[in-house]
Order: sequence, then C-alpha cells, then structure tokens
Amino acid sequence: MCNFCGCNKAATPMDNRREDEAGTVHQHATAHPRMVEIEQDLLSKNNDYAKQNRQALQSSGIFAVNLISSPGSGKTTLLTEIIRQLKGQHNIYVIEGDQQTSLDASRIRNTGVKAVQVNTGKACHLDAHIVGHACADLDMQDNGFLFIENVGNLICPAGFDLGEAHKIVILSVTEGEDKPLKYPEVFHAAGLMIITKTDLLPYLNFDLHRCCQYAKQINPDIEIIQLSATSGENIKQFSDWLITAREQY
Repeated sequence: MCNFCGCNKAATPMDNRREDEAGTVHQHATAHPRMVEIEQDLLSKNNDYAKQNRQALQSSGIFAVNLISSPGSGKTTLLTEIIRQLKGQHNIYVIEGDQQTSLDASRIRNTGVKAVQVNTGKACHLDAHIVGHACADLDMQDNGFLFIENVGNLICPAGFDLGEAHKIVILSVTEGEDKPLKYPEVFHAAGLMIITKTDLLPYLNFDLHRCCQYAKQINPDIEIIQLSATSGENIKQFSDWLITAREQY
C-alpha cells in the first residue's frame, strides 16, 4: 500500500507508464477517460489524494513545487540550472511528466539527483494519485525540494492540485505576451510567474512590460522573475525565492 495515497496501485481502464529512478517502467492509472462527464467527482477524488500527498510531504519536510508551462518554454533547462544551484546544500527530487519518452528524466539524472519519469499517454496532465506513487518510488529522505515538472500544457494542469506548496507558471519570451489573458486559470493559481529566455529579447517583438501587466491583472499577488537559463541571468533570484518560500511555508 502506498504511503502517499493509500491505494493498492490497481489499474483502471486508462493506464500510464511510470519509469522509476532505476529506469524500470511501471503501469499505473490516470484520470478516467470520460473526464468531462464526471469532472466534479474526479476533482473531488483528486483533492483527497492531494491532501494526503501534502500531509506526507509536510511531515517529511519536503517542499514541493509544480512547474507548469507550454511545451518548449525551457522548463527542463531551467530545472537543471536550479539543481546545480541547490544540490550541494539540499536534497533534491524530481518528477518528470510527459506524454511519452524518458528524455527529460535522463537529463535530470545526469545532474546527479533522483528523478522519476511519468508518461501519461493520452492524458494531458499529472494528477495527485500518480504523483503520490511517484513520490513513493523516489524514496525521499527527510527535508529537501521536490520539483514536479508537469506535462507541457497551460490548461489541464491548472485545475489539478498535486499536493504541492506552490504552482509556478513558466512563460518564455518566444511566446505571446498575452498568454496570461488567454489562459487565466493557471496564472490565477500560480504564486510565481517565471519569464524565461530573456537573452532572446533583443531579437523578438515581445512586450515584457505588457506581459507582466497582464499577469498582475489576472493575479495581483503573483510574483514575477525574469531570467535566462542560458546566460545565467537571475537564476540565483529563483533559487533564493525557493529557499525563502520554503522557510515561509
């Protein structure tokens, strides 16, 4: 029985594959395929699992963040840089969510930290149930950071609590500055917006000021960090934010 969600890992009609830290692939259930028809029930069950995840993480002193963005925003590149900033002083664990492949988990493991790959198949987001089992697979020691890199998608992940301390929405300057207006739910739910790839600003028609205004319009309390994982600009600002947020949690 899982310490996080208490279930027996029985499969249901929609399975996904999960690769553990050693590279072994497991089968596990994700959200029911008729999600539209049973949305209320599904979210209620998910919230129950999320509550159990949160209690287990808090009791172990694990500070978890849920990274949400469109595909290609630079989540994994940013994550590898943050790991390099933090891993000498903190335990770090990663859950990688993608529809297919274990490429991102391999990149994370190359930094020397534990990572579990979750392949969701047709599902467009992680849910609290599967995250609980991924946490168990990581065999985390007390105290540290858990980074949950969600499936590349600004819509579905926004509505699913995974038991994290904070949602962090990531937006690259190669995307439109109007993303906060087009996908308001995730920006409303996030405590932090990270604008990535700022080293490309001289070559793009991206209105940085307007993007920040739009985000504040949706969520007046959202914090904003502008950075470049390539140049290293403001990477430390993000690592400092994580440390402070953990202390205040």
